[in-house]
Amino acid sequence: MSQFYLDHFGLLIRPFSILPDPNMIFWSDKHRKAFAVLEYGLMTRAPLTVVTGEVGAGKTTLIQALLCKVEDDMCVGLISNARGDRGDLLRWILNAFDVPTPQGADYVQLFQTFQDFVLSEYAAGRLVVLIFDEAQNLGADTLEELRMLTNINSGKDELLQLVLLGQPELREIIMRPELRQFAQRVSATFHLGSFDAEGTAAYIRHRLKQAGGSGDEISPEAAARIHAEARGVPRMINKIADLTLVYGAAADVEAVTVELVDEVIGDGLILIAAPEPVLPERRLVLAHEFQTVENRASDDRSPEKEIKRERP
Repeated sequence: MSQFYLDHFGLLIRPFSILPDPNMIFWSDKHRKAFAVLEYGLMTRAPLTVVTGEVGAGKTTLIQALLCKVEDDMCVGLISNARGDRGDLLRWILNAFDVPTPQGADYVQLFQTFQDFVLSEYAAGRLVVLIFDEAQNLGADTLEELRMLTNINSGKDELLQLVLLGQPELREIIMRPELRQFAQRVSATFHLGSFDAEGTAAYIRHRLKQAGGSGDEISPEAAARIHAEARGVPRMINKIADLTLVYGAAADVEAVTVELVDEVIGDGLILIAAPEPVLPERRLVLAHEFQTVENRASDDRSPEKEIKRERP
């Protein structure tokens, strides 16, 4: 089906694949800043660098772009969706660097194996960089364990760098009182937000041009409608835009119109997540405000005030 619309619009590749592709990256102002923070972390050998963003904001794509620029003096390990306790964490890490795990090793032996690896890389003139994607899944205890790993660093040189990418709740976890030592070691952090309407339109044109098109295969009005439905999140923009091109080819039109976007949405082809639930603290505030209003209303309906209202 995708080849069908590629031929119709004269495109060479799918412009809106949801797979991370550094060759298709759109360098919005926020993406440039986030990438600059990542580069800064590597350049300054920061022990901890953190980048957060909504689901589908493009964090993984940024990491793929960063990996393309890694120098030979860095040994990089990438871990996605790691979970587990202390021992599991070290096994994830050793596996990321293809370091054999001693059979039946306990935590102390695993830690010693990793420390020996870091020291051997340092002796060879290489810095060890460990990147965690979806780091919000690690939890507070595991993040604290990661901080302890940075104690391998000693003297004037940093032997181990950690780069964490995750959803907004990662930042909330790091800001907890029990992780204050972790937060103090974060040298650089950035939050990658969603596109505004202008950014979405530019993003759509960019992807279409990168795929061999003119950039006009989706009309400005259609792009605005896509932005409203996707809330500016790149991954959702890709999903909607991809399907509108399919509908556009089926309708034999030169450019996707806002009516076609509405048709895609109306046919239920796109699943949009519900807004984030209200936090418990916010619920308490709202409940308090509601009760206050109710109390005031009850006071206004009290017999004494009713009598006062009836008096001329």
